[in-house]
Amino acid sequence: MTEPLDHVARIQAEWARERPDLDVSPQGVIGRLHRVAALLTDRLCLVYHRHGLGEGEFDVLAALRRAGDPFERAPGELAAFTMVTTGAMTKRLDRLERAGLVTRRPSTTDGRGRVIALTPAGRELIDEAFTDHMRNERRLLDDLTPADATRLEHLLTEWLARLEAPHPPRAR
Repeated sequence: MTEPLDHVARIQAEWARERPDLDVSPQGVIGRLHRVAALLTDRLCLVYHRHGLGEGEFDVLAALRRAGDPFERAPGELAAFTMVTTGAMTKRLDRLERAGLVTRRPSTTDGRGRVIALTPAGRELIDEAFTDHMRNERRLLDDLTPADATRLEHLLTEWLARLEAPHPPRAR
């Protein structure tokens, strides 16, 4: 008895039928990584939502918490850590400030700069949410053997290092 084809394998089979001139094997890795990422994001966001947070708000609170006491960073630094534009960061910070989870104050080192800090309520919330987040990630990884998880982490670490490596400028 053969195993049923997964979503990616069905797409590959259709492309192989329609475009036999192309090697569609990269979809086996890229397509599955994309599907895994989407499914993981859905499952991770369930935990954030239980704490009244979206993924972006969780990321901001986590970046502030990781900063250590006094749990503050500049908005530009937060945008870089969470890989969003400063405009998107402003919207996140507005929501978090309205919820009483962060405060904004002028920087003592840069007259034009601002500093974002966790409030005690924000610290309490992110500590609870992060604890649940780590339990959830453990549960998700428990679908793999420890050896497979270690092997996968190694492969992804190597590949990510290559993808993030600076590329030479393109000729114009």
